[in-house]
Amino acid sequence: MRRNLLSLIQKRFLQTSSSSFTVQFLVNSCGIPLQSALSVSKKIQIDANNLHNPQSVIQFLKSNDFKDTHIAKTIEKWPAVLQSRTEDTLKPKFDFFIKNGFAGQLLPQLIVSNPDVLRRHLGSHIKPFFEFLKPFYYSNEEVVEAILRAPWLLSIPLNGDMQLNTDFLMKEGVSIDRIAKLMQWQPRVMGQKHDKMVDAVTATKKMGFQPGDRMFVRALAVLVMVSESTWRKRIEVMKSMGWSEDEVLCAFKRFPPLLSYSEEKIRGAMDFFYNTMELQRQSLITYPHFVGFSIDKRVRPRFNVMKVLESRKLIEGNWNISKPLTISEEKFLLNYVAKYADKAPDLLQIYCGAGKSIRTHA
Repeated sequence: MRRNLLSLIQKRFLQTSSSSFTVQFLVNSCGIPLQSALSVSKKIQIDANNLHNPQSVIQFLKSNDFKDTHIAKTIEKWPAVLQSRTEDTLKPKFDFFIKNGFAGQLLPQLIVSNPDVLRRHLGSHIKPFFEFLKPFYYSNEEVVEAILRAPWLLSIPLNGDMQLNTDFLMKEGVSIDRIAKLMQWQPRVMGQKHDKMVDAVTATKKMGFQPGDRMFVRALAVLVMVSESTWRKRIEVMKSMGWSEDEVLCAFKRFPPLLSYSEEKIRGAMDFFYNTMELQRQSLITYPHFVGFSIDKRVRPRFNVMKVLESRKLIEGNWNISKPLTISEEKFLLNYVAKYADKAPDLLQIYCGAGKSIRTHA
């Protein structure tokens, strides 16, 4: 009954409000939910006697593989798109994006994630930005992947922090290849305020990383993205589980992403490694990347298989967990499941259906 009453009120609103046509158009022609349409109608008005432009925009988006949900989300994020001129403004930009790798569903994915890019000038912003990125990647596909990972980068002034940060890192001795890797892993890092980048580079070098080191950009990314207060909290979490600060920093130097993980992930991983796998702290200091593995999808299933193999005397009891956890899934299945299929035909089921960890001791 409440739903019917709400529907009646909504219909009454559409019939009586002075802005009802705009709302009605947004709901019926753009597929926007009423509540969102009411909000959007405060930012744009649709003239019932001049529908050619908004209808042309909708048709243009549909002709470029935009589904109804894509169109609705784009308009919700940037209502002024309905006032854009399709031939003069939208089409040249769409043609450029398609030519540079955003074909099929990649184009609506880009626009929905950052409609603001349609406000950017093609000649003075979008094209120069692509030219700026190309030297850091081997192909258009990699450029597309980087942009999709951080679409908001297309809204950053090219002559601002991103250019300053790039020039600064190169001046400090970071190679183009490693800057490209940084853009692939953490594109947001390059768009940070330049002062923040300078401070992070200084801090990274003080920790013993050198700009020519392979791990320098990994450590830099963490120090840029993690605030000082969060950094301290992560260290305190590790110390609460028996680590010394020196041990934490030693592990960080081996695997910088360690201190980018949430407290929940760190505690959950440590609990499993300590209490279920019975690993010693030194093992995690040596292999800190273990903390980054998914417990449910990787660690627990593989550990269960290894414990079954051990309990059935199919492997020796002093096996090292490093290799089973680190190798690819294909290699793990080949070396530890398929290899013993005749003697342990239930291994695949154990691997795929790992629920609670098996704690068996030979």
